[in-house]
Amino acid sequence: MTTVTGKAEARDRLQPDRSGLLGRIWEHRADYAYVLPAIAVMLIVIAYPIYYTIELSFFNTPPGLQLRDKIFVGVNNYTSILASEVFWQVTLNTLIWTVASTFFSFVLGFAAALALHRDFIGRGILRAILIIPWVISAVAASYIWKWIYHSDFGIIGAVLVELGWADRPPNFIDSVSTVLPSLIVVNIWREFPFAMIMMMAGLQTVPDQLLRAAKVDGANAWQRFWHVTFPHLRNVSTVTILLLAVANFNSFIIPWIMTGGGPSNASHIWITHIYELAFGRQRWGVASAYSVLLFLILMAFGYFYVRALSGNERKDGA
Repeated sequence: MTTVTGKAEARDRLQPDRSGLLGRIWEHRADYAYVLPAIAVMLIVIAYPIYYTIELSFFNTPPGLQLRDKIFVGVNNYTSILASEVFWQVTLNTLIWTVASTFFSFVLGFAAALALHRDFIGRGILRAILIIPWVISAVAASYIWKWIYHSDFGIIGAVLVELGWADRPPNFIDSVSTVLPSLIVVNIWREFPFAMIMMMAGLQTVPDQLLRAAKVDGANAWQRFWHVTFPHLRNVSTVTILLLAVANFNSFIIPWIMTGGGPSNASHIWITHIYELAFGRQRWGVASAYSVLLFLILMAFGYFYVRALSGNERKDGA
């Protein structure tokens, strides 16, 4: 018996250790063969553009110079970006745009979800109406709101003048001081239905037994919400806020179509500024450096998003 055990131990020692990552990949090599075409496509359409963008960020690409004749400048693009006043103005615009749009979209969507969670006549019709801004094409919505804000023919300005609240129609998107808040209003109008849908789904998971028990114990509506409803919505709230933040930080259609970043860069955010640098001024190197910085920031958002999802899975498994 001792001899058999000794031979088994010797055989185990001779076999390669496949407990690591490479060992597990080798063990499931047949499974990976099935997804190899998808991996190849991802490398072509995702990995290579990322690599080329990072490489291009270290080169100077004047408009009159072809890309194959680009000039290596090291980290000069990054240093010039950080030293530029436009960079800090665009960064401030991006922060205001992202924070304000995310916060008010979530709050408005959460309030709408709480209101629609109650049973009342016409709830289905109201729910369908509130979802309309989200299902409308962003391009169509941008052009509609551009006409609504128009300083000469816009309906808002006409109503304000008709009611006597203004002497002449205000310049919502033609003024440096009002253009960014005006765009944020449009973005909130379009995004709050997403938050509403997410929070309505979360409200379905709140146990009615706990709410009834809290009501029997004498808890008022606010106490039931804060101590029973909100703790059950904490995970879905985190995921919703992160998704809204990523979408807003990477938003392009509304600010570009409505103002193109103007006037005087007052409505430029990172993604629109990158687009203008690359395709408007053909400064591919500087635009690539901006894109690398944007990629790192979005990767940070992605990290927290994955952590939030992982935390939810661990709690569900427990």
